[in-house]
Amino acid sequence: MPAGCTMAPKYARPAAPIPAEWPSGPAYSEVRGATQVSDVQDLHWREFFADKKLQQVIGTALTNNRDLRVAALNVEQARALYGVQRAELYPAVAATGSLSKERIPANVEGFPEPVTIKNYSVDLGVASWEIDFFGRIRSLKDRALVEYMATEQARRSAQILLVSSAANAYLALAADRENLKLSETTLEAQQAAYVLVKRRYELGLATELDLFRAQTPVDAARRDVALYTQQVAKDENALDLLVGAPTASELLPTELSAVTPPKEISAGVSSVVLLRRPDVLEAENLLRAANADIGAARAAFFPQISLTAAIGTASSDLSGLFKSGSGMWSYAPQIVMPIFDARTWSAYKAAKVQREIAVTQYEKAIQSAFREVADALAVRGTVDQEVSAQQSLVNASAETYRLANSRYEKGIDSYLGVLDAQRSLFAAQQALVLLRLEKAASQVRLYAALGGGWQTQQSASATAESDSSLEGSRN
Repeated sequence: MPAGCTMAPKYARPAAPIPAEWPSGPAYSEVRGATQVSDVQDLHWREFFADKKLQQVIGTALTNNRDLRVAALNVEQARALYGVQRAELYPAVAATGSLSKERIPANVEGFPEPVTIKNYSVDLGVASWEIDFFGRIRSLKDRALVEYMATEQARRSAQILLVSSAANAYLALAADRENLKLSETTLEAQQAAYVLVKRRYELGLATELDLFRAQTPVDAARRDVALYTQQVAKDENALDLLVGAPTASELLPTELSAVTPPKEISAGVSSVVLLRRPDVLEAENLLRAANADIGAARAAFFPQISLTAAIGTASSDLSGLFKSGSGMWSYAPQIVMPIFDARTWSAYKAAKVQREIAVTQYEKAIQSAFREVADALAVRGTVDQEVSAQQSLVNASAETYRLANSRYEKGIDSYLGVLDAQRSLFAAQQALVLLRLEKAASQVRLYAALGGGWQTQQSASATAESDSSLEGSRN
């Protein structure tokens, strides 16, 4: 098949506009025993998420989630469109059969009597096949290929987002269920305290002010119970949407402390790992597509050569259609040489500008990825200190509440001290639950930001084969 090389400029990956190493400082302390970055890329999500119930929830989401299903269908569509564009390199051969009848009146065209003319024909031909001497169709084929590859990377990004979103929704539900239990326990304690104060008030040992002060935390606790009951229901609805089906009650977490935490991972030292993230690879493939568009725009300045040909048989009688001497053929090459068309220059300029836009978007994707990892590292490097300090605050608040309650029962202090201690203890316990949730969620964010688990050995080899086929098509 006669064809020339593509006229697209040689592709060179732009330099990454980020530091070669991750940020350092007091907020970025390393975690001991963490899995190194060389392992994170291929760390399957079932290995990262150690909780068995969470594994089942994520597995169901990967099967049923509609957004991921649409992303997979987009990949199939892009693959089919690539096949359509690639087929433009080859001639389309079609078989045609025809019958025509024509009646000519007398004394027309030299016939003294009316004449009916019949014509039967069968032929095999090529209708206007463009011979790609200057690589216009080849450049468009390359664009379709890298767009297909970009769509595949978008599907992988969607899968990473779904896995992390399902995990975070599961953890949020666990935290809110734990806060609901904490609110219910607090309500029981407040109601018991109110009953005690009311009894003391009836005996004349407590003032009416103490009675109303004791009622205040009871009402606040009732409100918190209703609030967290509502939030738990919303969390379950959000999880069901991600999973794509109602989640079995036995798979739902009882509380955050009952969920096995994710595996600790390390980002290593070099930030070059970001170049393997699916969203960065998607942006790079779109950059390659813009590069191929330049080749197609350049080829538009050169002649377009097309060929129409047919071979077959024709006869005025159906019985003589395939007899000797009925053969026919036609051959009609055509060349179109552009002389002046201002649209070609504008299209070429637009293709070059589009490539610059794609470069900028690629660089922004890398910068955004760097920030996501840096933020996750900053949280992971400091959250343990926050949890430790908050746990100490909870212990101190619990002891303060115990002493304040004891002093009130002995008549040494008023109920105001007990009320303040109760509020401080409940707030500290809530904050501790949120910090433990933040710690688990930061591990999930770091895993997703590093692109962990998306690239199996099979997908890696498929990407390499696609890259090889793209480079081979340029020669």
